[in-house]
Amino acid sequence: MFENINKPLIMGILNVTPDSFSDGGRFTVVDTALRQCEKMLKEGADIIDIGGESTRPGSEPVNAAEQIRRVVPIIAKIRQQISREIPISIDTTLSAVAEAALQAGANIINDISSGQGDDKILPLAAASDVPIILMHMQGTPLTMQDNPYYDDAVTEILAAIRQRVDAALAAGIAKRRIAIDPGIGFGKRKQDNIDLLAHLSDFVATGYSVLLGTSRKRFMGGILNVEQPAELVTATAVTTALGVMAGVRMFRVHDVKENRQAADLAWAIKQASD
Repeated sequence: MFENINKPLIMGILNVTPDSFSDGGRFTVVDTALRQCEKMLKEGADIIDIGGESTRPGSEPVNAAEQIRRVVPIIAKIRQQISREIPISIDTTLSAVAEAALQAGANIINDISSGQGDDKILPLAAASDVPIILMHMQGTPLTMQDNPYYDDAVTEILAAIRQRVDAALAAGIAKRRIAIDPGIGFGKRKQDNIDLLAHLSDFVATGYSVLLGTSRKRFMGGILNVEQPAELVTATAVTTALGVMAGVRMFRVHDVKENRQAADLAWAIKQASD
Protein backbone atom coordinates (compact mmCIF):
# COMPACT_ATOMS: atom_id res chain seq x y z
CA MET A 1 0.00 0.00 0.00
CA PHE A 2 2.92 2.37 0.57
CA GLU A 3 3.54 2.84 -3.13
CA ASN A 4 0.01 4.09 -3.81
CA ILE A 5 -0.44 6.80 -1.18
CA ASN A 6 -2.03 9.77 -2.93
CA LYS A 7 -3.18 11.70 0.15
CA PRO A 8 -2.06 11.90 3.79
CA LEU A 9 -3.07 8.83 5.78
CA ILE A 10 -4.07 8.97 9.43
CA MET A 11 -3.09 5.98 11.55
CA GLY A 12 -5.20 5.81 14.71
CA ILE A 13 -3.45 4.46 17.80
CA LEU A 14 -5.17 1.68 19.72
CA ASN A 15 -2.99 0.80 22.69
CA VAL A 16 -4.31 -2.31 24.46
CA THR A 17 -1.82 -1.93 27.28
CA PRO A 18 -2.20 -1.01 30.95
CA ASP A 19 0.76 1.39 30.98
CA SER A 20 1.13 3.44 27.79
CA PHE A 21 2.24 7.01 28.46
CA SER A 22 -0.95 8.74 27.31
CA ASP A 23 -3.86 6.28 27.27
CA GLY A 24 -2.64 3.26 29.21
CA GLY A 25 -5.43 1.08 30.57
CA ARG A 26 -8.23 2.77 28.65
CA PHE A 27 -8.71 0.16 25.91
CA THR A 28 -7.66 -3.15 27.44
CA VAL A 29 -11.22 -4.57 27.40
CA VAL A 30 -12.33 -5.82 23.99
CA ASP A 31 -15.64 -3.94 23.93
CA THR A 32 -13.97 -0.66 24.91
CA ALA A 33 -11.26 -1.16 22.30
CA LEU A 34 -13.88 -1.85 19.62
CA ARG A 35 -15.76 1.34 20.51
CA GLN A 36 -12.55 3.32 20.23
CA CYS A 37 -11.82 1.72 16.88
CA GLU A 38 -15.27 2.65 15.60
CA LYS A 39 -14.81 6.21 16.86
CA MET A 40 -11.47 6.58 15.08
CA LEU A 41 -12.88 5.23 11.82
CA LYS A 42 -15.81 7.67 11.98
CA GLU A 43 -13.35 10.50 12.55
CA GLY A 44 -11.37 9.59 9.45
CA ALA A 45 -8.70 7.06 10.38
CA ASP A 46 -7.22 5.23 7.40
CA ILE A 47 -5.25 2.65 9.41
CA ILE A 48 -5.67 1.23 12.92
CA ASP A 49 -2.40 0.58 14.75
CA ILE A 50 -2.72 -1.95 17.56
CA GLY A 51 -0.02 -2.57 20.14
CA GLY A 52 0.18 -4.81 23.19
CA GLU A 53 3.38 -3.41 24.67
CA SER A 54 4.02 0.08 25.98
CA THR A 55 7.11 1.69 24.48
CA ARG A 56 7.12 4.80 26.64
CA PRO A 57 10.53 5.81 28.03
CA GLY A 58 11.56 3.47 30.84
CA SER A 59 9.06 0.74 29.98
CA GLU A 60 9.89 -2.93 30.50
CA PRO A 61 9.51 -5.42 27.63
CA VAL A 62 6.37 -7.57 27.42
CA ASN A 63 6.75 -11.20 26.33
CA ALA A 64 5.21 -12.52 23.14
CA ALA A 65 2.54 -14.63 24.82
CA GLU A 66 1.18 -11.65 26.75
CA GLN A 67 1.24 -9.38 23.72
CA ILE A 68 -0.64 -12.01 21.72
CA ARG A 69 -3.20 -12.39 24.52
CA ARG A 70 -3.82 -8.64 24.40
CA VAL A 71 -3.94 -7.95 20.68
CA VAL A 72 -5.25 -11.01 18.83
CA PRO A 73 -8.83 -11.03 20.22
CA ILE A 74 -9.24 -7.36 19.37
CA ILE A 75 -7.89 -7.75 15.83
CA ALA A 76 -10.18 -10.72 15.27
CA LYS A 77 -13.21 -8.81 16.59
CA ILE A 78 -12.46 -5.80 14.39
CA ARG A 79 -12.43 -8.08 11.38
CA GLN A 80 -15.61 -9.86 12.46
CA GLN A 81 -17.68 -6.89 13.64
CA ILE A 82 -16.34 -3.65 12.18
CA SER A 83 -14.42 -3.93 8.92
CA ARG A 84 -12.77 -6.53 6.73
CA GLU A 85 -11.09 -3.82 4.65
CA ILE A 86 -9.54 -1.28 7.04
CA PRO A 87 -5.76 -1.77 7.19
CA ILE A 88 -4.59 -2.91 10.63
CA SER A 89 -0.97 -2.59 11.67
CA ILE A 90 0.53 -4.60 14.50
CA ASP A 91 2.92 -2.56 16.62
CA THR A 92 5.50 -5.08 17.82
CA THR A 93 9.17 -6.00 17.61
CA LEU A 94 8.54 -9.75 17.98
CA SER A 95 7.98 -12.11 15.06
CA ALA A 96 5.70 -14.44 17.04
CA VAL A 97 3.37 -11.53 17.85
CA ALA A 98 3.46 -10.26 14.29
CA GLU A 99 2.69 -13.69 12.89
CA ALA A 100 -0.25 -14.24 15.27
CA ALA A 101 -1.60 -10.78 14.47
CA LEU A 102 -1.33 -11.35 10.72
CA GLN A 103 -3.19 -14.63 11.08
CA ALA A 104 -5.91 -12.81 13.03
CA GLY A 105 -6.33 -10.21 10.30
CA ALA A 106 -3.63 -7.56 10.61
CA ASN A 107 -1.87 -6.68 7.37
CA ILE A 108 0.96 -4.27 8.26
CA ILE A 109 3.92 -4.69 10.64
CA ASN A 110 5.02 -1.59 12.55
CA ASP A 111 8.40 -2.39 14.12
CA ILE A 112 10.04 0.29 16.28
CA SER A 113 13.27 -1.73 16.29
CA SER A 114 13.45 -2.01 12.48
CA GLY A 115 14.06 -5.74 12.74
CA GLN A 116 16.76 -5.51 15.39
CA GLY A 117 14.56 -6.79 18.21
CA ASP A 118 13.93 -10.16 16.53
CA ASP A 119 15.90 -11.36 13.52
CA LYS A 120 12.91 -13.37 12.28
CA ILE A 121 10.57 -10.43 11.75
CA LEU A 122 12.06 -9.18 8.47
CA PRO A 123 11.93 -12.66 6.86
CA LEU A 124 8.35 -12.96 8.16
CA ALA A 125 7.37 -9.70 6.46
CA ALA A 126 9.02 -10.89 3.25
CA ALA A 127 7.34 -14.30 3.30
CA SER A 128 3.96 -12.76 4.15
CA ASP A 129 4.39 -10.01 1.54
CA VAL A 130 3.04 -7.38 3.93
CA PRO A 131 4.15 -3.78 4.33
CA ILE A 132 6.56 -3.00 7.17
CA ILE A 133 7.38 0.28 8.89
CA LEU A 134 11.00 0.63 10.01
CA MET A 135 11.52 3.13 12.82
CA HIS A 136 14.73 4.56 14.24
CA MET A 137 15.35 4.17 17.96
CA GLN A 138 18.55 4.68 19.92
CA GLY A 139 18.67 1.94 22.58
CA THR A 140 15.47 0.31 23.84
CA PRO A 141 12.35 1.81 25.43
CA LEU A 142 13.83 0.95 28.84
CA THR A 143 17.07 2.86 28.20
CA MET A 144 16.49 5.15 25.22
CA GLN A 145 16.15 8.40 27.18
CA ASP A 146 19.22 7.74 29.34
CA ASN A 147 21.37 10.55 27.92
CA PRO A 148 20.88 9.99 24.18
CA TYR A 149 23.46 11.79 22.07
CA TYR A 150 24.13 12.65 18.42
CA ASP A 151 26.71 14.89 16.78
CA ASP A 152 24.28 15.43 13.90
CA ALA A 153 20.92 13.85 14.58
CA VAL A 154 19.45 14.16 11.09
CA THR A 155 22.50 12.77 9.29
CA GLU A 156 23.10 9.94 11.76
CA ILE A 157 19.45 8.87 11.92
CA LEU A 158 19.13 8.91 8.15
CA ALA A 159 22.22 6.70 7.88
CA ALA A 160 20.89 4.29 10.49
CA ILE A 161 17.53 4.04 8.71
CA ARG A 162 19.24 3.36 5.39
CA GLN A 163 21.10 0.47 7.03
CA ARG A 164 17.84 -1.03 8.25
CA VAL A 165 16.23 -0.54 4.83
CA ASP A 166 19.16 -2.41 3.31
CA ALA A 167 18.61 -5.23 5.82
CA ALA A 168 14.93 -5.37 4.90
CA LEU A 169 15.72 -5.50 1.19
CA ALA A 170 18.31 -8.22 1.81
CA ALA A 171 15.65 -10.23 3.67
CA GLY A 172 13.51 -10.17 0.55
CA ILE A 173 11.06 -7.37 1.38
CA ALA A 174 10.02 -5.48 -1.75
CA LYS A 175 10.97 -1.80 -1.80
CA ARG A 176 7.34 -0.83 -2.33
CA ARG A 177 6.47 -2.56 0.97
CA ILE A 178 8.83 -0.47 3.11
CA ALA A 179 8.07 2.76 4.97
CA ILE A 180 10.38 4.62 7.35
CA ASP A 181 9.86 6.53 10.60
CA PRO A 182 12.47 8.89 12.12
CA GLY A 183 11.32 7.86 15.58
CA ILE A 184 10.42 11.15 17.22
CA GLY A 185 10.95 10.80 20.98
CA PHE A 186 12.68 7.42 20.79
CA GLY A 187 16.18 8.02 22.09
CA LYS A 188 16.23 11.72 21.20
CA ARG A 189 16.75 14.96 23.06
CA LYS A 190 14.31 17.85 22.65
CA GLN A 191 16.55 19.59 20.11
CA ASP A 192 17.03 16.35 18.19
CA ASN A 193 13.27 16.06 17.77
CA ILE A 194 13.03 19.67 16.64
CA ASP A 195 15.85 19.15 14.14
CA LEU A 196 14.14 16.05 12.75
CA LEU A 197 10.87 17.92 12.29
CA ALA A 198 12.74 20.75 10.56
CA HIS A 199 14.30 18.28 8.11
CA LEU A 200 11.48 15.85 7.37
CA SER A 201 11.97 16.50 3.67
CA ASP A 202 15.37 14.78 3.94
CA PHE A 203 13.58 11.58 4.93
CA VAL A 204 10.99 12.02 2.20
CA ALA A 205 13.87 12.42 -0.29
CA THR A 206 14.90 8.80 0.33
CA GLY A 207 11.99 7.76 -1.86
CA TYR A 208 10.35 5.72 0.89
CA SER A 209 7.01 6.67 2.40
CA VAL A 210 7.51 8.38 5.75
CA LEU A 211 5.47 7.87 8.91
CA LEU A 212 5.52 10.62 11.52
CA GLY A 213 4.65 9.88 15.14
CA THR A 214 4.64 12.98 17.32
CA SER A 215 1.30 12.42 19.02
CA ARG A 216 1.23 13.97 22.50
CA LYS A 217 5.01 13.52 22.80
CA ARG A 218 6.81 14.88 25.85
CA PHE A 219 9.27 17.10 23.96
CA MET A 220 6.38 19.31 22.82
CA GLY A 221 5.27 19.67 26.42
CA GLY A 222 8.78 20.82 27.27
CA ILE A 223 8.60 23.52 24.63
CA LEU A 224 5.10 24.63 25.59
CA ASN A 225 5.32 24.19 29.37
CA VAL A 226 2.52 21.60 29.29
CA GLU A 227 2.67 18.54 31.55
CA GLN A 228 -0.39 16.51 30.54
CA PRO A 229 -0.07 14.59 27.26
CA ALA A 230 -3.79 14.99 26.53
CA GLU A 231 -3.26 18.77 26.38
CA LEU A 232 -0.93 18.45 23.40
CA VAL A 233 -3.58 17.74 20.77
CA THR A 234 -3.22 21.12 19.06
CA ALA A 235 0.57 20.87 19.09
CA THR A 236 0.36 17.44 17.47
CA ALA A 237 -1.94 18.77 14.76
CA VAL A 238 0.59 21.53 14.01
CA THR A 239 3.30 18.93 13.42
CA THR A 240 0.92 16.97 11.20
CA ALA A 241 0.32 20.03 9.03
CA LEU A 242 4.04 20.74 8.84
CA GLY A 243 4.68 17.11 7.96
CA VAL A 244 2.20 17.19 5.09
CA MET A 245 3.90 20.27 3.67
CA ALA A 246 7.27 18.46 3.90
CA GLY A 247 5.92 15.45 1.97
CA VAL A 248 5.13 13.05 4.82
CA ARG A 249 2.19 10.82 3.95
CA MET A 250 1.35 8.91 7.17
CA PHE A 251 0.70 10.17 10.68
CA ARG A 252 0.33 8.00 13.78
CA VAL A 253 -1.96 9.81 16.23
CA HIS A 254 -4.18 9.39 19.27
CA ASP A 255 -6.57 12.18 18.22
CA VAL A 256 -7.89 11.33 14.79
CA LYS A 257 -10.44 14.10 14.23
CA GLU A 258 -8.07 16.98 14.87
CA ASN A 259 -5.22 15.50 12.86
CA ARG A 260 -7.50 14.52 10.00
CA GLN A 261 -8.53 18.17 9.72
CA ALA A 262 -4.93 19.39 9.93
CA ALA A 263 -3.75 16.90 7.31
CA ASP A 264 -6.58 17.59 4.87
CA LEU A 265 -6.23 21.36 5.08
CA ALA A 266 -2.46 21.23 4.68
CA TRP A 267 -2.87 18.82 1.76
CA ALA A 268 -5.20 21.22 -0.05
CA ILE A 269 -2.69 24.03 0.42
CA LYS A 270 0.24 21.85 -0.65
CA GLN A 271 -1.52 20.77 -3.83
CA ALA A 272 -2.17 24.41 -4.70
CA SER A 273 1.47 25.31 -4.08
CA ASP A 274 3.10 22.41 -5.98
